Amino acid sequence: MKTLVFGAGPLGSLMAARFHEAGQDVTLLARGQRLEDLKEHGVVLESGIDGPRTVTRVKTTESLEPDDVYDLIMVVMRMNQAVKILPALAANQHASTVLFMMNNFAGPEQLVEALGKERVMSGFPYPGGERIGHVTRIVPADEDHRWTIPIGEVDGRITPRTRHVAAFLSTMEGYEVEIRRDMDAWLKCHVVALMPAFVPALYACETDIERLARTRDALVLGVRGIREGFRALQKADVGLTPAALRLVFWIPEPVMVALLRQACKLEMMKISGEGHAMAARDEMEYLTHQFKEFVSERGIQTPVIDRMMKWYDPKTPPLPDGSQEIPVSKRGIAIAGAAVSIVALNLVIARRMLTRDGR
Repeated sequence: MKTLVFGAGPLGSLMAARFHEAGQDVTLLARGQRLEDLKEHGVVLESGIDGPRTVTRVKTTESLEPDDVYDLIMVVMRMNQAVKILPALAANQHASTVLFMMNNFAGPEQLVEALGKERVMSGFPYPGGERIGHVTRIVPADEDHRWTIPIGEVDGRITPRTRHVAAFLSTMEGYEVEIRRDMDAWLKCHVVALMPAFVPALYACETDIERLARTRDALVLGVRGIREGFRALQKADVGLTPAALRLVFWIPEPVMVALLRQACKLEMMKISGEGHAMAARDEMEYLTHQFKEFVSERGIQTPVIDRMMKWYDPKTPPLPDGSQEIPVSKRGIAIAGAAVSIVALNLVIARRMLTRDGR
């Protein structure tokens, strides 16, 4: 399958390299200094922080012309940048499939209007990364872990085209593909899990993930904002997916804060969380405003998120490093403790019954 990867950021570069390594006919579209870097150095991937580097020489181009022939175009870039290239994508009718691999809260309507439903697919790229000069730093993987890419048709159907694209993506080393019927809801949930609350909490700590981990006030606001965002989706009849996201309503706030603190210490969060938030502030704010417009049109209030949006402005003073002025809610701890006790009691009773019956 002759493929164009439109977008030479961290994930576009990574996927182009993986396709090339798999023997696929892939071209990476880049412009300006990034194109010059690719011509001189190739795609330079660094695994983790100061990890081993690899170099892959991928074909490059600086434009998509109407008469260029590709079977698949993968758009791997920020949503606010992708909408600007829709005229160029529409002008090229040779590619039967345009797969948008990106954050997208607004849904596929604008993409479908420009290109036609029969050409558009949606997905999300993993694992995240950041670019430092000509080097692309990626979240490291090991032999036991493969990244799962969700993709789907805009109408939720699973067609021969869907399976064909999934099989093609699976040729990348370290990847497998999950075909979803609810790709729009999945993308909305992914945005809400990060942009309206977690990212502003990170900006409130001057985009320093280690500072966020030690600043309880930012963690508390982040947890409350994430919960508020998911409740807003439910009120708007958007199903939470994956279903495990519903656990955020049941886990007590002190536990959620502790979990978020531990997550901030992961190398993945340093690279894809801190790095992406630092490089793509425009995308983060764009997606958050999409979310806010969506819930406001439905009369849904989000006071915590509204409070946190001020940190999208770099001029807003950050929270004091390590501040702990906001009390952590203890509500739910007793209920959670009682639930654990009931489960433990039932396990004890079941064990005794099995022991008795075994005699």
